[in-house]
Amino acid sequence: MEETPIKNELCIIPLTQSVLFPETKSEIKLNRSIGDAINQRSDEDDNYAIALATRENSADKPLDENSFYSVGTLVKLHARRSQGGGYYYQMEVKSRVEVLAITRQLNVHIAAYKLRPDIEDVNELDTKKMLEYMKEVTYEISKSFKGSEPYVQAIRKIETIPALIGYLMPFMSIANSEKQSLLELDSLKERGIQFMDVLLRQKESVKLQMEMAQKFSEESNKNYRKAFLKEQLKAIQQELKEEHGSGSNKKEYREAIEESDMPDEIKEVAFEELDKYEAQGPTHHESHVIRNYLDLLLALPWKSESDIEIDIKKAREILDDQHYGLKKVKDRILQHLAVMKLKKEKQGSILLLVGPPGTGKTSLGKSVAEALNRKYVRISLGGVRDEAEIRGHRRTYVGALPGRIIQGMKKAGEKNPVFVLDEVDKLMSAFQGDPASALLEVLDPEQNNTFSDHYLEVPYDLSDVFFIATANTTKTIPAPLLDRMEVIELSGYTENEKFHIGRNHLVPEVLEEHGLDEERVSFEDDVLKAIIDRYTMEAGVRGLRKQLTSVVRVISEKIVSEEVEFPYQVKEGMLEEILGLQVTRHDVAQMDNPAGVATGLAWTPFGGEILFIEGTYMDGTGQLTLTGQLGDVMKESAKISLSLVRSRLAFNLNDFDFNKKDLHIHVPSGSMPKDGPSAGVALFTAVASLILGRKINPKMAMTGEITLRGSILPVGGIKEKVLAAHRAGIKKILLPAENEKNLKDVPDDVKEQLRFVYLETIEDLIRETLDIELPKQETVAIGLNGETGFINNF
Repeated sequence: MEETPIKNELCIIPLTQSVLFPETKSEIKLNRSIGDAINQRSDEDDNYAIALATRENSADKPLDENSFYSVGTLVKLHARRSQGGGYYYQMEVKSRVEVLAITRQLNVHIAAYKLRPDIEDVNELDTKKMLEYMKEVTYEISKSFKGSEPYVQAIRKIETIPALIGYLMPFMSIANSEKQSLLELDSLKERGIQFMDVLLRQKESVKLQMEMAQKFSEESNKNYRKAFLKEQLKAIQQELKEEHGSGSNKKEYREAIEESDMPDEIKEVAFEELDKYEAQGPTHHESHVIRNYLDLLLALPWKSESDIEIDIKKAREILDDQHYGLKKVKDRILQHLAVMKLKKEKQGSILLLVGPPGTGKTSLGKSVAEALNRKYVRISLGGVRDEAEIRGHRRTYVGALPGRIIQGMKKAGEKNPVFVLDEVDKLMSAFQGDPASALLEVLDPEQNNTFSDHYLEVPYDLSDVFFIATANTTKTIPAPLLDRMEVIELSGYTENEKFHIGRNHLVPEVLEEHGLDEERVSFEDDVLKAIIDRYTMEAGVRGLRKQLTSVVRVISEKIVSEEVEFPYQVKEGMLEEILGLQVTRHDVAQMDNPAGVATGLAWTPFGGEILFIEGTYMDGTGQLTLTGQLGDVMKESAKISLSLVRSRLAFNLNDFDFNKKDLHIHVPSGSMPKDGPSAGVALFTAVASLILGRKINPKMAMTGEITLRGSILPVGGIKEKVLAAHRAGIKKILLPAENEKNLKDVPDDVKEQLRFVYLETIEDLIRETLDIELPKQETVAIGLNGETGFINNF
């Protein structure tokens, strides 16, 4: 018994160019919206659907209930695959159905239907005769087409009229409306007779086409033969002509190879290719491939350049002139160049500059090339997923090219350029290979003197190249590749650094791009500071450049319209009119904080921020609630803080019953994810302040990690945090004692306006924030033999 779906409403699969018949199997492609709807209902509908043909007048119009015929087929979906923005389904056509009603739900039409069985009004003997006649006509048609034998074999195995009609119908060149008429016939006898009529018409059509093709072939053969002979004669004449004229070309290749700086083994390969070219002739289908290969060999630099003296003083001047700030980074680069100068090496190790976007990584590579007086080559590796992009394609492939490394060397024209590999952290791995693995050989000083490119097929020496890679993060760089590079980290610019970059570099550049200069248009210092503070939030200066461009664009329009006079000065009050309302905001220290609020310090890729940690409690069962999108590490710090409060302040808590109170800690802004251990001291202070009811100095901020034994550990981002505190109006900062050394990176004028207190233990924190003097805690130590002793916390 044939299985039927339980549901009497199913999804409609619209057929715009075909009609499906029962007892067949088919594959169909659906767009993603319809496919997604069918996939969502697949379990509910037991993978059944209704295949309905659309009427001819519904083309290029949105489908509605009037766009479909009322008779279709019930299909069972067996498999699907996603490809090219849609889905491909393998399906089995079960039986005919009549659609009773059509509704639309989301992106798909739903049909209420009933089965429409065939009227079997032909006996078994007549069925057999009808089937044999259909097959005979089909066999006669198939003789006119080469390669039809597999289809004939499949037809021989078909035993029912509906199955044969369904199998042959896709090959019939008739209109969809006629196919639909056949499908709607209930009588099996009438359907068979009408299909035989279609078959006979198809037979006569094929016969007529063959006769016309034969007549055309006889007439066109003469013309074709004449044209073919002319082309052959032309090719022979061209070859005879080139045999006399190509000798000089081959002679030029041979002389060029002899005079080149190629190593002897490379010259040998070049001569072998030239011999092959001469033997095959210039009209051979591989001749252009050989010529391109020889041209590449001759264009590549093979000779090592003479030693170029590295002027460290000049290099420092170039770096300082082109890049403000970044003192640590520039010192590291100069140290690297100094080692190269002493060792008389052209390359040294490979550098990796890691930092946020817009911090000058790529331009630093250009400055290094200028400082070394070398050629500068840059390739972008973002999104590269094919190993052949690095190593090239083998010459057996049509349109083969060398990899980007060899192309870059050809472009440089020298063997010792500064080669920047941009966005090396965005390499992607795919079925074409792993480009990051291909870079291992390029960036390994022990291997890159014999780099192998698939197109070049001879070893090429990259040991003279100074490679500088750039990345935004090291997390996505494979460990073996990262191990081959010396990492130099670039942190984000401070506001003061952004101000000087804007004033000394960006403003002159933007004005020049718009045909202006600083004598005609000038910016007040307050304007630059306001743009940085109110209209940008970034680690680099790309956003600052965009905002300056917007301002200068408006000024350019006013100048052209003769609305302003020179010299024109941009003032802070004009910014809201030009750039709109302020788009960024920074928290500032409050005049007064209630009990339960402490000010922490946070690091972000865009700089530092102050962070308010708020706490409250209510009657409950001792639960701790944490909100503000806190990460796991920050949640653990909150739990440690609560444990330390209960243990260290037990005698100061009066009658506070933790088992009957619920604590709630919140860290604004709620939409920003936050994590890390550095908020530990602020979390502890907020909880202690809340429970003791003591207010914390609103002009005091803090950072540091706490441990369960009460130690305060060092954290990162001190420079950015201190600058953020200074900007927010903080006057006193609590830091872990081990972070005192990090203050040397903070500008002296900022440090002079702040007071720093260094903490080693939680008792130091309690004394500074809550004005409570606690004795040093002792920790019980249990020996292996079970003896106990006391160890003073450090």
